[in-house]
Amino acid sequence: MDYFSYQEGQLYAEGVALSDIAAQVGTPVYCYSSAAIRNQFAMYANAFSGHDHLIAYAVKANSNQAILNMLAKEGAGVDVVSQGELRRAVAAGIPANRMVFSGVGKTDQEMDYALGQEIYCFNVESEPELERLSARAQAMGKIAPVALRVNPDIDAKTHQKIATGKSENKFGIPLASAREVYLRAARLPDLKIMGLDVHIGSQICDLAPFDQAFGIAAQFIRALKSDNIHLHYIDIGGGLGIGYHPDDFAAIPCPADYANLAIKHFSPLKLKIICEPGRSIVGNAGVLLTTVIYLKKGDAKNFVIVDGAMNDLIRPTLYDAWQNIIPVKSVQETQALVKTDIVGPVCETGDYLGLDRMLNEPQRGDHLAVLGAGAYGAVMAGTYNSRLLVPEVLVQDTKFAVIRPRTTFDDLIARDKVPDWI
Repeated sequence: MDYFSYQEGQLYAEGVALSDIAAQVGTPVYCYSSAAIRNQFAMYANAFSGHDHLIAYAVKANSNQAILNMLAKEGAGVDVVSQGELRRAVAAGIPANRMVFSGVGKTDQEMDYALGQEIYCFNVESEPELERLSARAQAMGKIAPVALRVNPDIDAKTHQKIATGKSENKFGIPLASAREVYLRAARLPDLKIMGLDVHIGSQICDLAPFDQAFGIAAQFIRALKSDNIHLHYIDIGGGLGIGYHPDDFAAIPCPADYANLAIKHFSPLKLKIICEPGRSIVGNAGVLLTTVIYLKKGDAKNFVIVDGAMNDLIRPTLYDAWQNIIPVKSVQETQALVKTDIVGPVCETGDYLGLDRMLNEPQRGDHLAVLGAGAYGAVMAGTYNSRLLVPEVLVQDTKFAVIRPRTTFDDLIARDKVPDWI
């Protein structure tokens, strides 16, 4: 189901006109569909329903408290990568036995806080981290549940900045030495070996790399059994990618196909399956609304200058990401198309939302919607050029609420402190 659709010439989120949100909240603004988020989570939950599992939502994709609260009520767990994300999950009411802590650089303070919460498991990514976690567990009188993240050296053919399963990436323990590290973990005090983590990257839209990784993981788990190391779960990583271009959607595997692949490999091993989808839960459940400020015709390029910028949505310039941009007010098919760059006000050449787009020429004050903006949008926003953090809105049926207000200039300036000696 498409939760963003044109109705009577206007783009709607569920039953709310996006032009009404723009008028009441202002732009730029992120808008999310609660029905879309619930539906995507349900697709994963249903796909694994016949097998012991945990759908641990990747908080880094979108960490708004309203979304975490909503997913908590749907039965979601969380995958977190910082103390801040863990505290968000605690505040949202996620039970500790549904929390998995990943990440390559956990500090003592983060370990201590997570141990105090008695989370389900730590995904450990190096021997030094393993040893440090053992020491912190001893110091706190706790038992630290651990899984080792093993790097299978698989090229998932995703963007180089979000690939995590190749030997050149910073993530995980090399497969060649992982068996020895498990034996080391078994000897360290106050650690409880729980599982294996194999996460090969984000925005993967082909099942073949998963099949390869799962096969390697299953073989490795059998080897561990011969070492008398028996695991309770397998963490298969971050779920599926999503379609950004309209032509891509038909080729994206569904959660059921992904789940069946995992179950094929791990059901014979009688392991609980943990899956950590983020982007595929919230990515296509959100849009960024922006307003046209100026039209600028250059010698070599045409520019549509909007009030949304790279500090609001950094994916296009950081990842060379393509996101569909459409008018909030529908246009007539007879209107002429022009090739244009859609750019923001930030003083950087890299400040753009879309390049070389064929667009019906908008007018000043028209609203545009950047689709596929529910993941890695607001969470990566900043205040570069002293711009205000963009607000967020959640829609349910015919109502909406601001779930993060726009900051004020007073708030922005008050964050700085001037020493008395100046």
